[in-house]
Amino acid sequence: MKSWAVYIIVALVVVGVLYALSGKKFPQIPLDAAHQGLTAATVTDTNAACMGCHGPGKPNALKPNHPPKFSCFKCHKPKKRLA
Repeated sequence: MKSWAVYIIVALVVVGVLYALSGKKFPQIPLDAAHQGLTAATVTDTNAACMGCHGPGKPNALKPNHPPKFSCFKCHKPKKRLA
C-alpha cells in the first residue's frame, strides 16, 4: 500500500512539473488609446484590425519570427483593469 502512495505522489509531481514547463506567456494587449475597445467580441476581423498597425512595413510591425497571424486574440488577451 505504501509503494502505491509513493508512486501516485511521484506521478502527480511529474505531471505538475510538465504542466508548469509547458505554459507559454504571451504579451498582453495594452490598455492605451490605440487599443481602446479592441477585444475579440467587438472586432469582427481581428487580423485586419491588428495588422493596421502591426503589419509589414508599419512602425509597430511584428517580428519576422512571429507565428502565423490567423487570430491575434487566440494568444494575446487584453490587460485587466485595476479596480
